[in-house]
Amino acid sequence: MATLPPIEDALAGLRGRVTRAAPLAPFTWFRVGGPAEFLARPEDAESLRALLAALRPEVPLTVLGAASNLIIRDGGIDGVVVRLGRSFGGIAVDAGGVTAGAAARDATVAEAAAAAGLEGLEFLSGIPGSIGGAVVMNAGAYGADLRSCLEWVDIITRSGESLRLPAERLTLAYRTARLPPGAVVTAARLRARPGERSMIAARMAEIRAAREASQPVRARTGGSTFRNPPGMKAWELIDAAGCRGITVGGAVVSQKHCNFLINTGSATAGDLESLGEEVRRRVCVASGVTLEWEIHRIGRRIVRESGP
Repeated sequence: MATLPPIEDALAGLRGRVTRAAPLAPFTWFRVGGPAEFLARPEDAESLRALLAALRPEVPLTVLGAASNLIIRDGGIDGVVVRLGRSFGGIAVDAGGVTAGAAARDATVAEAAAAAGLEGLEFLSGIPGSIGGAVVMNAGAYGADLRSCLEWVDIITRSGESLRLPAERLTLAYRTARLPPGAVVTAARLRARPGERSMIAARMAEIRAAREASQPVRARTGGSTFRNPPGMKAWELIDAAGCRGITVGGAVVSQKHCNFLINTGSATAGDLESLGEEVRRRVCVASGVTLEWEIHRIGRRIVRESGP
Protein backbone atom coordinates (compact mmCIF):
# COMPACT_ATOMS: atom_id res chain seq x y z
CA MET A 1 0.00 0.00 0.00
CA ALA A 2 1.31 3.44 -0.86
CA THR A 3 1.95 5.69 2.12
CA LEU A 4 0.94 9.29 1.70
CA PRO A 5 2.84 11.79 3.88
CA PRO A 6 -0.39 13.70 4.65
CA ILE A 7 -1.73 10.62 6.46
CA GLU A 8 1.23 10.43 8.79
CA ASP A 9 1.10 14.18 9.36
CA ALA A 10 -2.56 14.07 10.31
CA LEU A 11 -2.07 11.13 12.67
CA ALA A 12 1.01 12.55 14.37
CA GLY A 13 -0.93 14.60 16.90
CA LEU A 14 -3.79 12.17 17.51
CA ARG A 15 -4.77 11.59 21.13
CA GLY A 16 -5.28 7.86 21.02
CA ARG A 17 -3.59 4.87 19.39
CA VAL A 18 -2.27 4.56 15.86
CA THR A 19 -1.09 1.27 14.33
CA ARG A 20 0.46 0.89 10.91
CA ALA A 21 -0.34 -2.22 8.81
CA ALA A 22 -2.81 -3.24 11.50
CA PRO A 23 -4.52 -6.66 11.17
CA LEU A 24 -8.29 -6.18 10.89
CA ALA A 25 -9.53 -9.77 10.66
CA PRO A 26 -9.65 -10.18 14.49
CA PHE A 27 -12.19 -7.34 14.68
CA THR A 28 -14.63 -8.89 12.21
CA TRP A 29 -17.20 -11.56 12.94
CA PHE A 30 -16.08 -13.51 9.86
CA ARG A 31 -12.44 -13.35 11.07
CA VAL A 32 -11.15 -12.65 7.55
CA GLY A 33 -9.57 -9.76 5.68
CA GLY A 34 -6.34 -7.89 5.13
CA PRO A 35 -4.72 -5.09 7.17
CA ALA A 36 -5.43 -1.39 7.48
CA GLU A 37 -2.74 0.90 6.14
CA PHE A 38 -3.27 2.89 9.34
CA LEU A 39 -5.65 2.04 12.18
CA ALA A 40 -6.57 5.02 14.37
CA ARG A 41 -8.37 4.75 17.68
CA PRO A 42 -9.25 8.27 18.84
CA GLU A 43 -9.37 8.89 22.56
CA ASP A 44 -12.64 10.83 22.42
CA ALA A 45 -14.93 12.84 20.16
CA GLU A 46 -12.66 15.88 20.18
CA SER A 47 -9.71 13.72 19.09
CA LEU A 48 -11.83 12.29 16.28
CA ARG A 49 -12.93 15.77 15.23
CA ALA A 50 -9.32 16.97 15.11
CA LEU A 51 -8.27 13.92 13.09
CA LEU A 52 -10.99 14.40 10.49
CA ALA A 53 -10.20 18.11 10.22
CA ALA A 54 -6.51 17.30 9.65
CA LEU A 55 -7.00 14.55 7.06
CA ARG A 56 -6.87 15.83 3.51
CA PRO A 57 -10.01 15.04 1.46
CA GLU A 58 -8.18 12.65 -0.87
CA VAL A 59 -7.11 10.37 1.98
CA PRO A 60 -9.39 7.29 2.12
CA LEU A 61 -11.29 7.05 5.41
CA THR A 62 -13.15 3.98 6.70
CA VAL A 63 -15.03 3.67 9.99
CA LEU A 64 -15.05 0.23 11.58
CA GLY A 65 -17.80 -0.52 14.09
CA ALA A 66 -18.64 -3.93 15.52
CA ALA A 67 -17.90 -5.39 12.04
CA SER A 68 -20.75 -7.86 12.48
CA ASN A 69 -22.12 -7.35 8.97
CA LEU A 70 -18.91 -6.77 7.05
CA ILE A 71 -16.43 -8.51 4.77
CA ILE A 72 -13.02 -6.87 4.66
CA ARG A 73 -11.35 -8.03 1.47
CA ASP A 74 -8.02 -9.85 1.57
CA GLY A 75 -6.01 -6.93 0.18
CA GLY A 76 -6.87 -4.79 3.18
CA ILE A 77 -7.93 -1.15 3.35
CA ASP A 78 -5.96 1.84 2.12
CA GLY A 79 -5.75 5.08 4.04
CA VAL A 80 -7.05 5.45 7.60
CA VAL A 81 -9.41 3.08 9.35
CA VAL A 82 -11.05 4.59 12.43
CA ARG A 83 -12.27 2.32 15.21
CA LEU A 84 -14.26 3.91 18.02
CA GLY A 85 -13.41 2.64 21.49
CA ARG A 86 -14.83 2.64 25.00
CA SER A 87 -15.22 6.39 25.29
CA PHE A 88 -17.82 6.17 22.50
CA GLY A 89 -19.76 3.40 24.24
CA GLY A 90 -21.58 5.31 26.97
CA ILE A 91 -25.28 4.73 27.66
CA ALA A 92 -27.55 7.20 29.50
CA VAL A 93 -31.17 6.34 30.31
CA ASP A 94 -33.98 8.73 31.27
CA ALA A 95 -37.78 8.63 31.32
CA GLY A 96 -38.08 9.30 27.59
CA GLY A 97 -35.44 7.01 26.15
CA VAL A 98 -31.78 6.19 25.80
CA THR A 99 -28.80 8.21 24.59
CA ALA A 100 -26.04 5.88 23.44
CA GLY A 101 -22.56 6.27 22.03
CA ALA A 102 -21.86 4.87 18.59
CA ALA A 103 -19.72 2.03 19.98
CA ALA A 104 -22.42 0.85 22.41
CA ARG A 105 -23.63 -2.61 21.46
CA ASP A 106 -27.24 -2.85 20.33
CA ALA A 107 -28.04 -5.64 22.78
CA THR A 108 -26.50 -3.68 25.68
CA VAL A 109 -28.71 -0.68 24.86
CA ALA A 110 -31.77 -2.95 24.82
CA GLU A 111 -30.78 -4.37 28.20
CA ALA A 112 -30.25 -0.89 29.68
CA ALA A 113 -33.71 0.20 28.53
CA ALA A 114 -35.28 -2.98 29.89
CA ALA A 115 -33.60 -2.52 33.27
CA ALA A 116 -35.14 0.96 33.46
CA GLY A 117 -38.60 -0.34 32.56
CA LEU A 118 -38.62 1.21 29.08
CA GLU A 119 -40.15 -0.60 26.13
CA GLY A 120 -39.79 -0.16 22.39
CA LEU A 121 -36.12 -1.09 22.04
CA GLU A 122 -36.40 -4.84 22.57
CA PHE A 123 -35.71 -5.51 18.88
CA LEU A 124 -32.13 -4.29 19.38
CA SER A 125 -31.41 -7.38 21.50
CA GLY A 126 -31.58 -9.42 18.29
CA ILE A 127 -29.15 -7.29 16.27
CA PRO A 128 -25.44 -8.19 16.57
CA GLY A 129 -23.84 -4.79 16.08
CA SER A 130 -23.26 -1.33 17.50
CA ILE A 131 -25.47 1.75 17.56
CA GLY A 132 -23.33 3.63 15.03
CA GLY A 133 -23.69 0.84 12.51
CA ALA A 134 -27.37 0.47 13.31
CA VAL A 135 -27.92 4.12 12.39
CA VAL A 136 -25.88 3.91 9.18
CA MET A 137 -27.89 0.96 7.85
CA ASN A 138 -31.19 1.59 9.66
CA ALA A 139 -30.79 -1.81 11.24
CA GLY A 140 -33.91 -3.74 12.05
CA ALA A 141 -35.22 -7.11 13.17
CA TYR A 142 -38.31 -8.72 14.69
CA GLY A 143 -40.75 -6.16 13.36
CA ALA A 144 -38.95 -2.89 14.09
CA ASP A 145 -35.98 -0.83 12.95
CA LEU A 146 -34.12 2.34 13.96
CA ARG A 147 -36.62 4.44 12.05
CA SER A 148 -39.23 3.51 14.68
CA CYS A 149 -37.28 5.01 17.59
CA LEU A 150 -34.47 7.32 16.43
CA GLU A 151 -34.81 10.97 17.53
CA TRP A 152 -31.45 12.43 16.56
CA VAL A 153 -27.89 11.50 15.79
CA ASP A 154 -24.58 13.21 16.54
CA ILE A 155 -22.05 13.12 13.73
CA ILE A 156 -18.66 14.56 12.87
CA THR A 157 -18.38 15.45 9.22
CA ARG A 158 -15.43 14.59 6.99
CA SER A 159 -14.23 18.18 7.42
CA GLY A 160 -14.30 17.93 11.23
CA GLU A 161 -17.57 19.73 11.98
CA SER A 162 -19.74 18.44 14.85
CA LEU A 163 -23.46 18.32 14.04
CA ARG A 164 -26.67 17.00 15.59
CA LEU A 165 -29.18 15.88 12.96
CA PRO A 166 -32.84 15.07 13.61
CA ALA A 167 -33.88 11.62 12.42
CA GLU A 168 -35.98 13.02 9.59
CA ARG A 169 -32.86 14.46 7.99
CA LEU A 170 -31.52 10.94 7.47
CA THR A 171 -34.34 9.80 5.16
CA LEU A 172 -34.33 6.38 6.82
CA ALA A 173 -35.53 3.54 4.58
CA TYR A 174 -35.05 -0.21 4.39
CA ARG A 175 -31.44 -0.81 5.46
CA THR A 176 -30.37 2.71 4.44
CA ALA A 177 -29.79 6.13 5.97
CA ARG A 178 -28.72 9.28 4.17
CA LEU A 179 -25.75 10.73 6.03
CA PRO A 180 -23.32 13.36 4.74
CA PRO A 181 -20.51 11.62 2.78
CA GLY A 182 -17.67 10.60 5.07
CA ALA A 183 -19.54 11.52 8.26
CA VAL A 184 -18.85 9.51 11.41
CA VAL A 185 -21.71 8.77 13.82
CA THR A 186 -20.68 9.37 17.44
CA ALA A 187 -23.98 9.06 19.36
CA ALA A 188 -27.72 8.61 18.94
CA ARG A 189 -30.88 9.31 20.89
CA LEU A 190 -33.53 6.56 20.90
CA ARG A 191 -37.12 7.04 22.04
CA ALA A 192 -38.67 4.58 24.45
CA ARG A 193 -41.71 4.56 26.72
CA PRO A 194 -42.53 3.20 30.17
CA GLY A 195 -43.63 -0.40 30.12
CA GLU A 196 -44.15 -3.46 32.26
CA ARG A 197 -40.75 -4.96 33.14
CA SER A 198 -41.98 -8.53 33.01
CA MET A 199 -43.45 -8.04 29.53
CA ILE A 200 -40.25 -6.38 28.28
CA ALA A 201 -38.14 -9.23 29.68
CA ALA A 202 -40.44 -11.80 28.10
CA ARG A 203 -40.22 -10.13 24.69
CA MET A 204 -36.41 -10.02 24.84
CA ALA A 205 -36.27 -13.67 25.90
CA GLU A 206 -38.53 -14.52 22.96
CA ILE A 207 -36.22 -12.68 20.56
CA ARG A 208 -33.11 -14.39 21.94
CA ALA A 209 -34.74 -17.81 21.70
CA ALA A 210 -35.92 -17.18 18.14
CA ARG A 211 -32.46 -16.04 17.09
CA GLU A 212 -30.77 -19.05 18.71
CA ALA A 213 -33.24 -21.43 17.07
CA SER A 214 -33.06 -20.03 13.56
CA GLN A 215 -29.59 -18.53 13.07
CA PRO A 216 -26.03 -19.91 13.27
CA VAL A 217 -25.16 -17.49 16.08
CA ARG A 218 -22.13 -19.46 17.32
CA ALA A 219 -20.45 -19.67 13.91
CA ARG A 220 -18.08 -17.25 12.20
CA THR A 221 -20.76 -15.46 10.27
CA GLY A 222 -21.89 -11.95 9.43
CA GLY A 223 -25.64 -11.76 9.77
CA SER A 224 -28.08 -11.64 6.87
CA THR A 225 -26.12 -11.73 3.62
CA PHE A 226 -28.75 -10.36 1.24
CA ARG A 227 -31.58 -7.88 1.54
CA ASN A 228 -35.13 -9.13 1.29
CA PRO A 229 -36.53 -8.15 -2.14
CA PRO A 230 -39.89 -6.34 -1.94
CA GLY A 231 -42.59 -8.78 -0.89
CA MET A 232 -40.17 -11.72 -0.73
CA LYS A 233 -37.77 -13.42 1.68
CA ALA A 234 -34.17 -13.78 0.53
CA TRP A 235 -33.72 -17.09 2.35
CA GLU A 236 -36.70 -18.63 0.57
CA LEU A 237 -35.27 -17.68 -2.84
CA ILE A 238 -31.85 -19.04 -1.83
CA ASP A 239 -33.34 -22.30 -0.58
CA ALA A 240 -35.47 -22.75 -3.70
CA ALA A 241 -32.36 -22.27 -5.85
CA GLY A 242 -30.67 -25.20 -4.08
CA CYS A 243 -27.98 -23.14 -2.37
CA ARG A 244 -28.26 -24.47 1.17
CA GLY A 245 -24.91 -26.01 2.13
CA ILE A 246 -22.97 -25.12 -1.04
CA THR A 247 -19.32 -24.18 -0.56
CA VAL A 248 -16.45 -22.18 -2.01
CA GLY A 249 -13.12 -22.92 -0.35
CA GLY A 250 -13.63 -22.61 3.40
CA ALA A 251 -16.94 -20.73 3.05
CA VAL A 252 -20.34 -22.42 3.23
CA VAL A 253 -23.98 -21.39 3.02
CA SER A 254 -25.50 -22.18 6.41
CA GLN A 255 -27.66 -25.26 6.64
CA LYS A 256 -29.53 -23.66 9.54
CA HIS A 257 -30.38 -20.36 7.82
CA CYS A 258 -29.41 -20.13 4.18
CA ASN A 259 -29.19 -16.32 4.11
CA PHE A 260 -26.08 -16.66 6.28
CA LEU A 261 -22.56 -17.41 5.05
CA ILE A 262 -20.14 -19.14 7.39
CA ASN A 263 -16.36 -19.24 7.63
CA THR A 264 -15.69 -22.86 8.56
CA GLY A 265 -12.22 -21.86 9.75
CA SER A 266 -10.15 -21.67 6.57
CA ALA A 267 -12.15 -19.25 4.43
CA THR A 268 -10.69 -16.12 2.92
CA ALA A 269 -12.67 -12.99 2.25
CA GLY A 270 -12.45 -13.96 -1.41
CA ASP A 271 -14.09 -17.32 -0.67
CA LEU A 272 -16.98 -15.63 1.13
CA GLU A 273 -17.55 -13.03 -1.55
CA SER A 274 -17.29 -15.61 -4.35
CA LEU A 275 -19.79 -17.83 -2.54
CA GLY A 276 -22.18 -14.91 -2.18
CA GLU A 277 -21.89 -14.14 -5.89
CA GLU A 278 -22.56 -17.80 -6.74
CA VAL A 279 -25.70 -17.66 -4.61
CA ARG A 280 -26.81 -14.52 -6.44
CA ARG A 281 -26.18 -16.20 -9.79
CA ARG A 282 -28.16 -19.32 -8.91
CA VAL A 283 -31.07 -17.34 -7.48
CA CYS A 284 -31.22 -15.17 -10.59
CA VAL A 285 -31.26 -18.24 -12.84
CA ALA A 286 -33.92 -19.98 -10.75
CA SER A 287 -36.25 -17.06 -10.07
CA GLY A 288 -35.19 -14.07 -12.15
CA VAL A 289 -34.57 -12.10 -8.95
CA THR A 290 -31.21 -10.37 -8.46
CA LEU A 291 -30.40 -10.33 -4.75
CA GLU A 292 -28.73 -7.25 -3.31
CA TRP A 293 -25.94 -7.60 -0.77
CA GLU A 294 -26.82 -6.54 2.76
CA ILE A 295 -23.35 -7.37 4.06
CA HIS A 296 -20.94 -4.57 3.28
CA ARG A 297 -17.79 -5.54 1.37
CA ILE A 298 -14.89 -3.11 1.57
CA GLY A 299 -11.18 -3.00 0.77
CA ARG A 300 -8.98 -4.27 -2.03
CA ARG A 301 -9.34 -7.65 -3.68
CA ILE A 302 -6.28 -9.79 -4.20
CA VAL A 303 -6.12 -10.80 -7.85
CA ARG A 304 -4.70 -14.30 -8.05
CA GLU A 305 -2.98 -15.51 -11.19
CA SER A 306 -4.46 -18.68 -12.66
CA GLY A 307 -2.20 -21.29 -14.23
CA PRO A 308 1.24 -21.01 -15.81
